[in-house]
Amino acid sequence: MATSLNNLALLYDTQGDYAKAEPLYERSLAIRIKALGPDHPDVAQSLNNLALLYHTQGDYAKAEPLYKRSLAIWEKALGADHPSVATTLNSLAKLWRATGRMNEAKKLEAHAEKIRGPKRGQNLKTKISD
Repeated sequence: MATSLNNLALLYDTQGDYAKAEPLYERSLAIRIKALGPDHPDVAQSLNNLALLYHTQGDYAKAEPLYKRSLAIWEKALGADHPSVATTLNSLAKLWRATGRMNEAKKLEAHAEKIRGPKRGQNLKTKISD
């Protein structure tokens, strides 16, 4: 049920119908917390989706704590070097850029880039030049 609600919310979100998306994201989050516990990766995904919705609407005060909570769950459940951690770091960095916190944003972006490793093609270039 939570996944279906989340997917429907995502559809509304993509269409820009935020008023319909928000309660569905919230309901999906509540179901996941109840069913899986507050530290499950699916809860982190729901938190991240809701944060993105608020971020898109410019409601940074609501988005930031959700990104941070999502990030903490991802790190605890999947490890600090997981791609989901990098994705959330980038989302939080975008929010911080939007609120003028450039130095903090740059640190998060660098951390996310370190997690992701070299961009595709960089290893190939290195091997060719060696």
